Amino acid sequence: MKKSILLIIFMNISSVSFGQMYEAGISIGGSNYVGDIGRFNYIYPNKIAGAAFFKYNLNPRMVLRATYSYLPIEANDKDADTDFRRDRGSSFSNTINELAVGLEYNFYEYDLSSDDKTWTPYILLELAAFNYQYVVTESSPDAYVYDTKNSFSIPFGVGFKSKLAGPLAFSLEAKFRYTFEDDLDYNNDTITDLNFGGTGNDWYMFTGFSLIYTFGRPACYTNGL
Repeated sequence: MKKSILLIIFMNISSVSFGQMYEAGISIGGSNYVGDIGRFNYIYPNKIAGAAFFKYNLNPRMVLRATYSYLPIEANDKDADTDFRRDRGSSFSNTINELAVGLEYNFYEYDLSSDDKTWTPYILLELAAFNYQYVVTESSPDAYVYDTKNSFSIPFGVGFKSKLAGPLAFSLEAKFRYTFEDDLDYNNDTITDLNFGGTGNDWYMFTGFSLIYTFGRPACYTNGL
């Protein structure tokens, strides 16, 4: 009796663990920032960036997703659209390491094991924790003491994915991160040369191409989901 119960439990666990389809992949593209320095363009990748991700397909439309992203950012006032910023001439560079989890929603049903559900546009909503460098104090004129800190952002984005061959697929994606910080560019109210006078929080973005490997047995999805 105990053996029968254990067998049933094992079969149920196996069906949950292996009856869904999983996706893993890497992304390569560009990152950029919008804040108190440089351009105002939200899609203007100017640094090479990358990411690695894992997805769990709940059904052909909804996907749980976890992503690690490496996102260098930089900006220069000489590229700005306003005379004030060009005359000021400030610049900076920083590096963001980000972990994000969230939900990917497919506009069309997506299932690589089928013949006619192999592409779809999608939208993405996540919550992310990220780490970056900021200025603590000015030790001497134009010499600063730096430290790192963690914060949160709300990434959202749009994309398109499609089958390449067999278990391989690709996607094109643009993600926008709204942060709760105003010092990704080293803005500092207590240091005159770093007080850029902005009142809004900073953004950072990623635009790129992903190669995706799909594995796990085709899922037995519930009809209508």
